[in-house]
Order: sequence, then structure tokens, then C-alpha cells
Amino acid sequence: CSFAFPEGVEGIVQAYSACLPHIRFYGPTNFSPIVNHVARFAAQATQQEAASQYFILLIITDGVISDMDETRHAVVQASKLPMSIIIVGVGNADF
Repeated sequence: CSFAFPEGVEGIVQAYSACLPHIRFYGPTNFSPIVNHVARFAAQATQQEAASQYFILLIITDGVISDMDETRHAVVQASKLPMSIIIVGVGNADF
């Protein structure tokens, strides 16, 4: 599934609806790669003269984080960037 950066709640819902049929759920559930990926975009945005971009990473997961130490490190590193991370657990896993 491929989409541009969605704007607003409606854009997020549209992107989620478009991608969901193409996703196969499996483990392990590693979050650090996606946190680092979005952090790179946010870091690039800080290099622009007019800091006008803010990134929100919404992770909807049905699994417990498998790479907790790496994810914790990635979140700490991203904490000084113009981004927020929201993780929503769905299903019966122990979140």
C-alpha cells in the first residue's frame, strides 16, 4: 500500500481504509524501524528555513512490541523532533 502524507483525520481514515485490505498481520512487532523512518523526515524538516511541518506517527497494532529496547531508544531520540507518536493496541494482546 502506498500513499502520500495524509492530512487531517479524514486523510488518515482514508489511508487506513485503503491499506487495510492489503496488509497481512504477522510478527514480530518491531516499531523502531518505523519510528526511525518518520524521525528522519522530521529531522529533515528542521533543516528548512521555515519550520512548518509537524509529523504524527499513528501506529495501530495487534501485537505487543517485540523490540522494546530499540523502540524506547528510537522514541527518546525522536523526542526532540517536530513529531508525535501515537500507538493504539487493538485485539486481545497484553498491551
